[in-house]
This record gives sequence, structure tokens and C-alpha cells, in this order.
Amino acid sequence: MKNKYFDIQVNGYAGVDFNQNNLTTEKLKHACLKLEADGVEGIFATIITTDFSDMISRIKQLVNLRQLDSVISKIIKGIHIEGPFINSTIGYRGAHPEKYILKPDVEVMKKLVDAGDGLVRIVTLAPEHDNNNELTKYLKSQSIIISAGHCNPTLVQFKSAIDAGLSMFTHLGNGCPQELPRHDNIIQRVLALKNDLQICFIADGIHIPFYALKNYIQIAGIENVIITTDAMAAAGAKAGRYTISNIELEVGEDRVVREPGKDNFAGSAIDMKSSYKNLMDKVGLTVEESEQLTYSNPMNVFEKF
Repeated sequence: MKNKYFDIQVNGYAGVDFNQNNLTTEKLKHACLKLEADGVEGIFATIITTDFSDMISRIKQLVNLRQLDSVISKIIKGIHIEGPFINSTIGYRGAHPEKYILKPDVEVMKKLVDAGDGLVRIVTLAPEHDNNNELTKYLKSQSIIISAGHCNPTLVQFKSAIDAGLSMFTHLGNGCPQELPRHDNIIQRVLALKNDLQICFIADGIHIPFYALKNYIQIAGIENVIITTDAMAAAGAKAGRYTISNIELEVGEDRVVREPGKDNFAGSAIDMKSSYKNLMDKVGLTVEESEQLTYSNPMNVFEKF
């Protein structure tokens, strides 16, 4: 029997960048058909930080295209907005352009949510910049999952955000500097709060070495972990030149997604079936555990809506 997967963070697939102003029904359907062929039952299409008007138009376009085609509506179960209310500090912002990162503003957030016409499922933000947890409280009132990511909150700020409704962490081990304080760092804080968060990881061996991923999963607990791809257009496609939003990228035969001239990664080129295989072959999980992390746990997130 073919394995099934559910992915809550997909920026693009099969050569198609979801973060483009000229996304067409034909292109998006092509990506969705390839996702389906690769065993992915559903995704949350992800829109990342860029010019705010472009973010609005891209969210609206996803909604419109989903209404026009049954294959697209079958695969795209919702929208994940990653940014623009993240930490702008180098390292923490990753590939998100600094000039488009915004200070938290509930009225601005409402415009993004309204553009999604009921399809926004997750918003990734930086809790330390969310004064009095206003964005978190608003998103909670809209039954949207609040995920911390590209951030560096203190433990106190984290706990306050969790009390206000934050319940997830986006791709732990990424969206942070290569070098961190030895003990008091974002990874240790998240793992210390494992009982209050669903923690997402990328299982490509590039973003996190497999031995470290094994440690993280053991500490967090299978029940609290979700494997996502954070895939960009090169996932399900060949090596070459691609884009994510307005960022030019190159993907080599090693499947590393590089922003030319920079050290940080910009999404991944892995697919879910490869992630599943890595969990068993490289991390040492059982079939049942691997299925839970790539299907059951992320599917439970979708079924909340």
C-alpha cells in the first residue's frame, strides 16, 4: 500500500513557485498533481515575507485558483503565512528580506487573514515582537494556529505567548544563527516547552544533521513532532535555478537550496516520501513512528479546522 503524507509548509513544488504574482491554474495544478503522485494527500501552501501588497495578491490568487480547479482544491487544504511579523535580526530572519519584515499590527494581520477567505490555517511569527501578545490573541480568536518561528523569545516571553494561544514552532533548528549561546538558546527553550508545543522539523539531513534530529525527536516525543518539508520549487524537480518569491536560488545535485553568495538556506528541495525514508533509514524510527510524523500528526492539525 502506498504511503500517505500531509505537509503543513510548502512554498512550491515540481518547478512551480507558489510565491509568484503570475501563478496560473495550469502551473499550480501541475504542482498539485505531482504532489498527489508522490503520495501527498494535502498541504498548507505557504506564503512568505515580501512586499505586503504582493503577499495579499498571492494569498488571494491561491484562494481563486483553488476555486477554479478540483485537483488544486483537493490538495491545497489551507494556507500557511510565514511572516512578515518575524525577527529581522540577521540569522533569525533567514532568507526573509529585511526590508519587508513588519512590526506587529493587528489591522495589518487582519488584511492578510481576510485575503485568505477562511483558508489561513497557520501564521508563523516572532513572539518577542508581539506586544502584549495582541497578534496571537487575535489569531487565536480566528481559530488560526499560531506558530513561533524566525524568532528569539526569552523563556518568559515564550510562556506568555503560549498562555495567549501559541501552540507550534516552525522548523526548529532553522531560522536561527549558525552559532548560538551554549545553553540559553532558542532550540533549548523550545525543547524545554515540548509539552506545550507541536514542534516541526525538516528531515533532509541538510537543515539538521540526522544525529541531531534523532536527539531532538527523542527529547520532544513522537506525539509532539511534525515533519514538514518547507519545500520550494525544486522539490519534486531537478537541480537547477529556481525562485522563491523574489529571491533567486540555485539547487545543486546535493539538493542544497542556496541563495547565491549567502550562507543561509532558503527552503528545502526534499519531498515527503524522501523525508519518510530518512526517518527510518537515517534516524532509526519505526514504520509506525515515521507514519505518525509525516501523516497522522500533521493530519491532526488539519482536522482541527
